[in-house]
Amino acid sequence: MSSRPFKRLLLTGAAGALGRVLRPAMRGHASVLRVSDIQPMEESGSDEVVVCDLADKAGTDALVAGCDAIVHLGGISVERPFEEIIESNIRGTFHLYEGARRHGVKRVVFASSNHVVGFHPQSEHLQTDCERRPDGYYGISKAFGEDLSRFYFDRYGIETVCLRIGSAYAAPKDQRMLSTWLSFGDLEALVGRSLLAPDVGHLIAYGVSDNPSVWWSNAKAARLGFEPQDTSAAFKDSSAALPAALPGSPEARFQGGPFVTRGPFETLPEVAP
Repeated sequence: MSSRPFKRLLLTGAAGALGRVLRPAMRGHASVLRVSDIQPMEESGSDEVVVCDLADKAGTDALVAGCDAIVHLGGISVERPFEEIIESNIRGTFHLYEGARRHGVKRVVFASSNHVVGFHPQSEHLQTDCERRPDGYYGISKAFGEDLSRFYFDRYGIETVCLRIGSAYAAPKDQRMLSTWLSFGDLEALVGRSLLAPDVGHLIAYGVSDNPSVWWSNAKAARLGFEPQDTSAAFKDSSAALPAALPGSPEARFQGGPFVTRGPFETLPEVAP
């Protein structure tokens, strides 16, 4: 008999950068790992591979059927026009939770983002219950997901851990990421604890490693039993060479960095007075 806690675990967004990182680690949590993305994915072992557009309600419902828990990374992960964000990040997340309700899923790990609070100044140290100040359409969609998951917990009892992920890369890519960096190892551990910690209810936590300077309190992540093992201090010898935002610019003032100035993506014709 398998000692793994879930019979079938669904990982959406499995073809994306973080999905490819998490896919091997998630196999240890379930007898069967079902992986999904809108893009074709590599076949691997006994994984159930399903190509699915989350904007398709019926397809998403079938995707969720038979799953005990969900790690939801699916959707657009960068700033894009609102029309695109609506389909993948807003409509798609709604379809996923409707499927979870219909099929009795009790735990979701939702990949939220630090861009939910991106218009807070970098001088602030934020708790999870701070005012949300999204820095773009992408951040707005993640704030919607946090609210939607709260509703599905209050009404239907579906527990969700919303992870406001910082900058999950192999190494920091600029000066901002010295504060926001989340190592791949810490990401895997945080998602694992989010799946397994008991009685999470509806919980929001920041996803960040143990960096020397951080903008967010990790107290809620500690409640999950997560203790980051990595730190951006390991890159101090090379950190001076990392690109930095222009001093005094919005990218340097606000936590969202370059997201606070991205867009608009189209110019409409002038309207005659």
